Amino acid sequence: MSNVLRLAIVDPNDASRDQLKSMLLSMDTIWLEAECSRYEFFVDVVGQTNPDIGIVAIDNDVEKGLALVEDLRQNSPDCNILVLSTSSDGQLILQAMRAGAKEFLTQPIRVEDLIGALERVSNQHGNAVDGKSRGSSVIAVGGATGGVGSTSVAVNIACRLAADDRNTVVLVDLDLSLGDADVFLDTIPDYTLADVAQNISRLDFSLLKRSLTKHSSGLYLLPRPVQLQDTALIKPQDLHRVIGLLKATFTHLVIDMSKSFSSLDMEAMEAANHILLVSQLDLPCLRNVVRLLMSLDEVDGMKDKVRVIVNRAGLDNGQISLKKAQETIGKDIFWKIPNDYQTMVEVRNNGIPLIEQAPKASITQAVNGLADKLSGNHDDEDIRDGGTPAQAKSSGGLSRLFGSIWGGKGNS
Repeated sequence: MSNVLRLAIVDPNDASRDQLKSMLLSMDTIWLEAECSRYEFFVDVVGQTNPDIGIVAIDNDVEKGLALVEDLRQNSPDCNILVLSTSSDGQLILQAMRAGAKEFLTQPIRVEDLIGALERVSNQHGNAVDGKSRGSSVIAVGGATGGVGSTSVAVNIACRLAADDRNTVVLVDLDLSLGDADVFLDTIPDYTLADVAQNISRLDFSLLKRSLTKHSSGLYLLPRPVQLQDTALIKPQDLHRVIGLLKATFTHLVIDMSKSFSSLDMEAMEAANHILLVSQLDLPCLRNVVRLLMSLDEVDGMKDKVRVIVNRAGLDNGQISLKKAQETIGKDIFWKIPNDYQTMVEVRNNGIPLIEQAPKASITQAVNGLADKLSGNHDDEDIRDGGTPAQAKSSGGLSRLFGSIWGGKGNS
């Protein structure tokens, strides 16, 4: 329960209260502490249960509803109030805000609007349990080029996160043409992202959950479409709504992006808290890392979310040094994962994640450390083949090489 928002609701209208209750109960990150059908009792209910958020539907009696909001502000200042009404009148909204409401939503409520309001209230007032945010964490994973192991990283990070009983984790395969997250998990899904997109107009929590495949590790998977022609069915606005719904019911959302950095990938990165850019220590990869960082720098706030991950470190003696790589890209290497080809082949072919197939291997420890670091459970000490090397400030030979490739522009 450490990642849950506690709510209490009041609505004298049985039908609308039941509808709201059903919506809230379908969210794993929401705990419905109390429900009430009388305005005059709700101050006492909130005082006894101490919820994080109180939801007040005011349509039954606007005057009493607004008076209740003001009473709650005075008697329970730690309870953030969200007001619901079928009216979108600006004067009414202003009255509700002046009375003490933090958010105002118009009924019938769209689930993504409710999610957004709850997130804003939670983030604005720092609601947390045990000092940790209750919001969902979104991790987007992409590769600097094909074949660098970004899917391996995404799948195994997700499995590590799912191994913690405090977490609920879902993996979305956004490589719509050639994604193979289902192979890594040895699953045959019944539904795909295309099925969800085709039903986007009536998408709700119940439908979305039925579209997910649960792995034995506890991880949920939303895979890529089966047919190539179905990829056109998925639009950025569809993905935006899917991500919103998933964030409401899972503590962690891991997105395995494509290598094309399409509009769908951009949507995923916009929603992400962390963008993992998986690379190897070779010239083509590092060149692409610099190019991608330059491009993402054009999107406000995007570049700051990028974490460069070096995979297959120590592959051979011909690799570029870690120090030289940092000098080239002008950014810290966030994490490095050692090369262990034999173990990864077995993991992929057997459809068993690292945490189960080879729990003591150095590559498993490195991936586990990365997952823990992203979830805030790492103590910042280096682990075997992991850790965060210090940033190098100077520019080296590779930077000059990139400058000559790009007509002397240098690196970002």
